[in-house]
Amino acid sequence: MQHLTKADLAAIEREFCQRSLANFAKRAWHVLEPSAELKWGWVLDAICEHLEAVTDGRIKRLLINVPPGTMKSLLVGVIWPAWEWGPKELPHMRFVGTAHEEQLAIRDSRRCRSLIKSEWFQLHWPVALLADLDGKREFGNDQKGIRQARAFTSMTGVRGDRVILDDPISADNANSEAKLEAARIAFTETLPTRINSDKSAIVVIMQRLNERDTSGVILEQGLPYTHLRVPMRFEADNRCTTGIGWTDPRIEDGELMFPGRFDEAAVSELEKTLREYATAGQLQQRPAPREGGMFKRAWFNVVKAAPVGTKWVRGWDLAASTKSASDYTAGVKIGKQPDGRFIIGHVARDRLAAGAVRTLIKNTASQDGRECMVSIPQDPGQAGKDQAQSIVRDLAGYNARSSTESGDKATRADPLAAQAEAGNVDVLQGEWNEAFFDELCLFPNGAFDDQVDGASRAFNELAKRSTMTSTELGL
Repeated sequence: MQHLTKADLAAIEREFCQRSLANFAKRAWHVLEPSAELKWGWVLDAICEHLEAVTDGRIKRLLINVPPGTMKSLLVGVIWPAWEWGPKELPHMRFVGTAHEEQLAIRDSRRCRSLIKSEWFQLHWPVALLADLDGKREFGNDQKGIRQARAFTSMTGVRGDRVILDDPISADNANSEAKLEAARIAFTETLPTRINSDKSAIVVIMQRLNERDTSGVILEQGLPYTHLRVPMRFEADNRCTTGIGWTDPRIEDGELMFPGRFDEAAVSELEKTLREYATAGQLQQRPAPREGGMFKRAWFNVVKAAPVGTKWVRGWDLAASTKSASDYTAGVKIGKQPDGRFIIGHVARDRLAAGAVRTLIKNTASQDGRECMVSIPQDPGQAGKDQAQSIVRDLAGYNARSSTESGDKATRADPLAAQAEAGNVDVLQGEWNEAFFDELCLFPNGAFDDQVDGASRAFNELAKRSTMTSTELGL
């Protein structure tokens, strides 16, 4: 047998790594993690296959939703840029890596630089790095290639052939309206201007955290992204198939994504620790459980009529905009039946300008009748107080009252959720039912919560009035 020289072995290594990103990743592992065992699974092959499609120009916009622990940052932000500069002979490529915290982006840039400067890499792909552009935040080579790191909301001044957005929002901020809005603005208004040309690519890789996170923006707006979605447990009725011909290979509902890395015991422990909302987002890549989270569809019994003697309250959640993505104004009517059970009797909901909101409230009160109490939220500050008082004046002759909110939305919804879970809440059959149930089951991670807010206000007012004396009620 012919003895292989060092040059022969090096040529074989180069050819092997050039064939696929997965091959290169497996070889690079010992450089990046010399003391850790590499556990490889088909989900990693899937990520690599889609990044290869970006490299060869078949994909220009890629969205990857995968659970944590799947080497997503290492593959996308560290190994892939090095693969393009080395085995794929594209050292001129310019990369911008960004994340919700600049330190996370810098971490991946630093590791990519370490890989490229390693003895193993330079032996096979001698890419010369510039002495005057060789920092952990950004580094470049003598072929005009550059790898830069920036915070997601501070990307001005950089451009790339590849823009990598890795976790644009943290789990801690997933329910912050301000953080979600800042991420939306950065993604829709800043990030698209950070690419070099129409041949440049954007790769977004993240776990789902909220229906309005960056993935939600992409999906809701129908942006032209190839979407690779891999849940921890397989959902047979929601199998992912992408435009390059890849299909989730699992067969059985509930089959694990990566049993060599996350076996049944590990996944079950994660599910118990994360609980329903986080499990749905971080593990299943859905921002709410299919059957519902804080509210479950099965808890409610749909009925055709409310019994005589039901005491009603309609609670309102107010907005004043007609824009297609803005919040709704919603009024939810809830009654307490003679047997002590509760019934959700009607929902009025629309996107309206301020004047039309007041008309909707007044017309709805007329339809409900004077026996139905009307509960109006009062926003903080004098303007909120003036608005609430003005609406109450419009309802002269009705039992209309205003009050400020206390506690966050989930806390206010807890009492209604407890009664629903106990099987004590009916829903009157109506055309509004499905939209109402959809919002309930997505709460608190859904795009809208106006119906939940209105229902919480009505229920809490009704429960409070049930414990008041006749004197307190003014009777």
